[in-house]
Amino acid sequence: MTLHKIGLGGGCHWCTEAIFQSLLGVTKVEQGWISAREADTFSEAIIVHYEAEVIPLKVLVEIHLQTHSCTSDHSMRLKYRSAVYVFSKQQKKEVETMLVHLQPAFEKPLITKVLFLKEFKGNAEEYLSYYQRDPNKAFCRNVISPKLRILLANYSSRVDHTKIRLPCGEV
Repeated sequence: MTLHKIGLGGGCHWCTEAIFQSLLGVTKVEQGWISAREADTFSEAIIVHYEAEVIPLKVLVEIHLQTHSCTSDHSMRLKYRSAVYVFSKQQKKEVETMLVHLQPAFEKPLITKVLFLKEFKGNAEEYLSYYQRDPNKAFCRNVISPKLRILLANYSSRVDHTKIRLPCGEV
């Protein structure tokens, strides 16, 4: 199988990491900060390495849009840029087309940008696999778990259920 990669940003990289680590066909998630050719500032994001034969790019983009505020242009957008970071012109064209086709699922216009990844800075080891290390932390319970519940409700067949550990007593 051929591995592909895509960058995703929109919310806290701990949240995004936990969501995409849980998916079948995702082989690796790098968590940190990404800058784009079109926007030099770094923003929290991840790089997803995936097997397109198992989980197509369209599904990854759809999950990304459904699990962060992709229509809200809030005051923290410099830190949490809503973006898909691409590695080629072909990938950029594909994702832009996907966003047009996915727009009708949202009441408000998508603000998600398609940008060329310029640079990636990985997070410190102590913050990697943040949710997996302790899903009972308050931030995990209050912010990440609700997003994982959305993932389970809408994309259960795409989830590796052995990788999701909701906090004690949660379903």
